[in-house]
Amino acid sequence: MTPPILVTGGTGTLGRHVVRHLRGAGREVRVLSRHGGEPEPGVQAVTADLVTGDGVDEAVRGVETIVHCAGNFKGDAAMTANLSRAASKAGAPYLVYISVVGTDRIPVVGFGRLAFAYFGAKREAERVVARSGLPWTILRATQFYDLFLTVSKALAKLPLAPIPAGFRFQPVDADEVAARLVELALGGPAGFAPDFGGPRVYAMVDLFRSYLRATGRRRIVLPVWMPGTSARAMRAGGNRIAPRVPSPPAGIKTWEEFLVERTTMAGATPLEATSPGSITTHS
Repeated sequence: MTPPILVTGGTGTLGRHVVRHLRGAGREVRVLSRHGGEPEPGVQAVTADLVTGDGVDEAVRGVETIVHCAGNFKGDAAMTANLSRAASKAGAPYLVYISVVGTDRIPVVGFGRLAFAYFGAKREAERVVARSGLPWTILRATQFYDLFLTVSKALAKLPLAPIPAGFRFQPVDADEVAARLVELALGGPAGFAPDFGGPRVYAMVDLFRSYLRATGRRRIVLPVWMPGTSARAMRAGGNRIAPRVPSPPAGIKTWEEFLVERTTMAGATPLEATSPGSITTHS
């Protein structure tokens, strides 16, 4: 019988897709979470805490591959270190880690230590993986569409929506990232895999504009110029995939297609046919 593949964060935005793709490939899956839970057929649920390390030794025992999707803004490196130490004692399974595009190009300094802490946390965790002594692959992906949907919902609750001026993103569908992670997990260690992003680049204001059109809302937008080295690197494209030849693997689903799937409004017309007059820019 093939050893199970451990997925940390297997109930999260990305992890649940990873579990589904692994099951579709016929693999046994073990999901690590802090609260356990009833597993679905073919999935083992184990309770462990990556922050404290409690239960992690048992969670990694007997696995040959770990897909590490769990993380947070502050404790990502510590969580990854606890996982790596336990894995090293359990026979050194193959570790696949999901990171974010821009960790090597967005300096987290000054004002950026607060606003862009996520990039720094991911960079520290990458270093832990690379120095762990385990066979490893790191995939850097751009931000998920789910993030921009959450942000757009929050901004739409405000009468005046502040949007970072000059920020452009190359968001991607989480399910497509999961499929790529599983492809890497079922292959061999590759070190840093080619970055993975969505098919289009959008200004932040255009992402929000699309959401407003899809939900039939009107809001005033206030462009906000963010100061500092980190924000300057974002405006320069440090958070997007650098041009390469040949082109790296990329997602196919667009933000517009994602919105059609995820937004519901009685009697709504198709996104492309909605009125563009749903947003006012205040400068």
